[in-house]
Amino acid sequence: MVISSWILIRQLIKSAPKGGGRQQRRAKGMEKVAVGLLPPLRFIAVLAVVSWTSFIYCHFSLLSGGLLLGHGGGDDGADPCRGRYTYVHDQPRRFNDDILRDCRKTRDHWPDMCGFVSNAGLGRPLVDRADGVLTGEAGWYGTHQFALDAIFHNRMKQYECLTNQSAVADAVFVPFYAGFDFVRYHWGYDNATRDAASVDLTQWLMRRPEWRRMGGRDHFLVAGRTGWDFRRDTNINPNWGTNLLVMPGGRDMSVLVLESSLLNGSNYAVPYPTYFHPRSDADVFRWQDRVRGMQRRWLMAFVGAPRPDDPKNIRAQIIAQCNATSACSQLGCAFGSSQCHSPGNIMRLFQKATFCLQPPGDSYTRRSVFDSMVAGCIPVFFHNATAYLQYAWHLPREHAKYSVFISEHDVRAGNVSIEATLRAIPAATVERMREEVIRLIPSVIYADPRSKLETVRDAFDVAVEGIIDRIAMTRGGYARSWLRPKQSRQALDARRRRLS
Repeated sequence: MVISSWILIRQLIKSAPKGGGRQQRRAKGMEKVAVGLLPPLRFIAVLAVVSWTSFIYCHFSLLSGGLLLGHGGGDDGADPCRGRYTYVHDQPRRFNDDILRDCRKTRDHWPDMCGFVSNAGLGRPLVDRADGVLTGEAGWYGTHQFALDAIFHNRMKQYECLTNQSAVADAVFVPFYAGFDFVRYHWGYDNATRDAASVDLTQWLMRRPEWRRMGGRDHFLVAGRTGWDFRRDTNINPNWGTNLLVMPGGRDMSVLVLESSLLNGSNYAVPYPTYFHPRSDADVFRWQDRVRGMQRRWLMAFVGAPRPDDPKNIRAQIIAQCNATSACSQLGCAFGSSQCHSPGNIMRLFQKATFCLQPPGDSYTRRSVFDSMVAGCIPVFFHNATAYLQYAWHLPREHAKYSVFISEHDVRAGNVSIEATLRAIPAATVERMREEVIRLIPSVIYADPRSKLETVRDAFDVAVEGIIDRIAMTRGGYARSWLRPKQSRQALDARRRRLS
């Protein structure tokens, strides 16, 4: 464009009439102006060439890597992975697989931990001799409540939006088995040994170019225990757990835990693993139909042990109220009892109860919350931190839609009858609450990592979307979930009808 303009001016000068002095002077004036403009025009021309060259290079680099983020006539919305690309660090085995090999170190405290980490972290398949429903063939496993490290990592290997180009990733996943690392050195070791793997990990990460891009704020990992197990410096017991969440590097990442410490915004609660790990959408829909049709014999049920060493814990009062009425059933979980270690016994009781009582135990949260919801049982909470302050991504903000809240202070003081409170809820309201619980089942279970659900979003999908949204907002952008259309309940119902 610059060269063409200069040629045009020269032609105008040459074509000027010979006898026109005024026109010749005007033409020479134009030539002087053009000469004056030539240096900046040359600069603009060079800048344009460089810009186009850079654009073409980047464009074809993305094409050659198979990572062009837009398809179909430049419509960015046509790329289903837009805003969801995740890069997984290729870490040394000492941060994950080798930790699992140390599973026998825990046998003095957790029997047969090696069995719990088999089958991609799901544990051994269940064999239900009572009714044949809770079996491995139907997606049921003896899953340990602290096995999420392995389950999540194996699910991530199947994630549809993985990329091997960290530069285009929206999030970076760190496959470190923090929960299993906690277990292997918790008993009989000093704090330096407990922290060794976490220190090794953070030093390894901070040397990576991916870390320097955002100082680790786009990194996330799964630590399949409560957040308190990784904040030793803030615990009452100075020998409990590791310092992963408070050490340099660890405190910069986002960490998915089973219970948030609620002390800062870097750790986010996700559901405990349950015993149910469906392999297909049809598995989910069949189970939902089953629990929807169950006859609920008991008004309320409780599974748990008393906490006699904790005077503030209300389990003793709950057990006493349950024992005082024929409308309540419970499984005793006192030390030495095996009732609470039988998934079949637990799930059968929850399937026969309308309400399941969920007081705090060793910590605010409980795996039992999610086991009971999978059974279609309406949870009854006594503390806000058991669920309402924890699982913002997985459970509705309108708590009364799916649960009942009874203040633990009233229970402790003997001012409330749990049975009378539950009986006062209208039958139509109970039915709506149960249906909401059944609708929530997919979002609180982890599908079998060796298979893939098609339209149903499980707890893994919800958690990954939640963490990517948080990272996007940290960058100062929009939450990516706002840019993606949600699948309607009508669409899921239609798919269920086709599969049933």
